[in-house]
Amino acid sequence: MKTLKLDHNLAILVGKGEKTSTRRMYDDKNLSVNDDVQLIDKVDPNNPATWRPIGIVRINTVIQKRLGDLDASDFERHEPVLTGSRLLEYYQKIYGTQVTLDTPIKIVRFIFNNYSRTLSDSVVDMSPILTDIKLYCDGGSRGNPGPSASGFVIMNMHNDIVVKKAIYLGVTTNNQAEYQALNLGLEEAIRMQAKEVQVYMDSLLVVNQMLGIFKVKNRDLWPIHDAIKGILPKFERVSFTHVPRELNKIADSAVNEALDEAAHG
Repeated sequence: MKTLKLDHNLAILVGKGEKTSTRRMYDDKNLSVNDDVQLIDKVDPNNPATWRPIGIVRINTVIQKRLGDLDASDFERHEPVLTGSRLLEYYQKIYGTQVTLDTPIKIVRFIFNNYSRTLSDSVVDMSPILTDIKLYCDGGSRGNPGPSASGFVIMNMHNDIVVKKAIYLGVTTNNQAEYQALNLGLEEAIRMQAKEVQVYMDSLLVVNQMLGIFKVKNRDLWPIHDAIKGILPKFERVSFTHVPRELNKIADSAVNEALDEAAHG
């Protein structure tokens, strides 16, 4: 699947529905109408460990113009309308001094979907609200670093699957993918208004770091570890348990489905 990376402030606007387009020069991704594109929020642009997928958009309009022909209709409400030398200066800062007012630019408009894709239709009745859940998380990288995905499964206390989701992350490490899976799963649990969460992972590193048994020595993992620590107080209780891979097969299968889909998409 094609991806587009957004600055954090722009990603927030997309999530609110206030940003529904992007402008691109030198379109190496060859964006076209009806393409499904995954958006990546560069939370800290200097630290890829913090980057996270926020959703999938479907492109519904692609218009190509000369840069100098952009008008007010090509800008969104949150943007200042730039023309002439100010417009040229802005795009030269991004793409280089080779840009002129005759350089082609694409205006790509899209429809934003949910932050993740559900890979399973086996969802039980969500009423009444589940206060106690089991959360199985897994992440994988084919290459370490390499193409990576995160997956999680939420079950009720009778072991019925409530939610099964996976996200393709792009190129990252196995440990980063494991942490992203935990983060995404806990965020989903918050949306479900869960109070007590039993977390199960086959990553001994992540489990022991969350329990405080191991120190987080890899600086690339510090931001995501701290972000998860900030989420935990939103629950009444969260436990972490290490399980062998054979007991985490559903989350593992979600990861591999996302990786296979990305590889063949």
